[in-house]
Amino acid sequence: MTDSALVSGVSVSHSSASIDDIEAVCSLDEREAVEQLLARPGVEEAFALQTCNRAEAYVVTDEETRGREVLAEYVADAPADTVRELGHEESLEQLLRVACGLESLIIGEDQILGQLRTAYDTARTAGTLGPVLDDALLKSLHVGERARSETAINEGVVSLGSAAARLAATESALEDATALVVGAGEMGTLAARSFSESAAEVIVANRTRERAEHVADTLGAHVSAVGLDALPVAVTEADVVVTATGSSTPVLDGETLRNAGTTFIIDIAQPRDVAASAAGVTGVDVRDLDDLRSLTDATLASRQTAANEVEEIIATELDHLLAQYKRKRADEVISAMYEGAERMKDRELSTALSKLEADGLTDEQRATVEAMADTLVSQLLAAPTQSLRDAAEEDDWTTIHTALQLFDPTDGAPSQLANAEPDEIPDAVRQQMPPAVLDQLGVSND
Repeated sequence: MTDSALVSGVSVSHSSASIDDIEAVCSLDEREAVEQLLARPGVEEAFALQTCNRAEAYVVTDEETRGREVLAEYVADAPADTVRELGHEESLEQLLRVACGLESLIIGEDQILGQLRTAYDTARTAGTLGPVLDDALLKSLHVGERARSETAINEGVVSLGSAAARLAATESALEDATALVVGAGEMGTLAARSFSESAAEVIVANRTRERAEHVADTLGAHVSAVGLDALPVAVTEADVVVTATGSSTPVLDGETLRNAGTTFIIDIAQPRDVAASAAGVTGVDVRDLDDLRSLTDATLASRQTAANEVEEIIATELDHLLAQYKRKRADEVISAMYEGAERMKDRELSTALSKLEADGLTDEQRATVEAMADTLVSQLLAAPTQSLRDAAEEDDWTTIHTALQLFDPTDGAPSQLANAEPDEIPDAVRQQMPPAVLDQLGVSND
């Protein structure tokens, strides 16, 4: 981690974008996306999260402008008004909120935590994570678990998809039924998942068959996929139908359902997927959103209350994460300072011992001299160490950056501090240095 490592993020989600907009960003899978992001000049770390309802990416760079440039290319295929840019702290907070389900279409849903964990594993395997994003993602997963174990954010039936499956279960024995889910977006996927846990067979139909196949592949062997052109046949096989597309016109009408037989249909789409003419077909029973509200309203109210508690958890954990970064940055400088001091100590100790050994020096005396040298280093650097940690806590990165240059352990010299001009030494460091050190360096503490 460098003292200027910054996280930049970008999000295209259901709050402002359509499924097509999100899919346009997700032209690469998560592994390919993070590998390409990391390959861009100036990018030190990269992470991407892609779901039905969001495409997000995060990079670590030395300069925020560079991070924004790289991410602008990542979302170049999305309309500008659907893109949300995130600065350093905004990115960290967004990851925590996503993990807790506060940014989901259905507040508190559990699926996103698993998706985040999978994306984390993908990026880690690809080697695109470093100390900054790794800490942020582990914190996010921890906070997501806290939110669900310490609050009621995920309790009750609130997903329209799962509510539809529960309503269907009151009308027929699902263990012997075939369920047809029309639409493979968030709601359709949740409905298909709910049915896959109870129905004998599930069929997922979608305008883009590849999307339906992707959902089917994730749910099990008894889930199959078809295109919308296969609906007239699929409805004859189904006992229960849930419609959840984003179509502006109905996808099921009386003609399509003419040979459906006894079929229970739940339309959870807005606008409606089932035409009014379907109600006149013998054996077809159509329900809509109003029939689900009694199952979801109470839970929504409960989750909104829980969301306020989760917000407090996020605020506290975000403060902890930021403090953790500050400590690491300060420790980097402190480590450099001690490395320089140790080299200087070894050099001077070697010279002193050589002179003493000329007159005869016992092993005990040698150990005493070495112990004294170690004690001097520890005592002389104790005050500057605390000063640098205080500087980090106060976001005084000018002091941190200057101190890192002065104590740079990579140049092969004992320390640049010995050659520093008085005005090059940070006030926070100089004022805490013992007089003996200042005298040795020829530096005033005025």
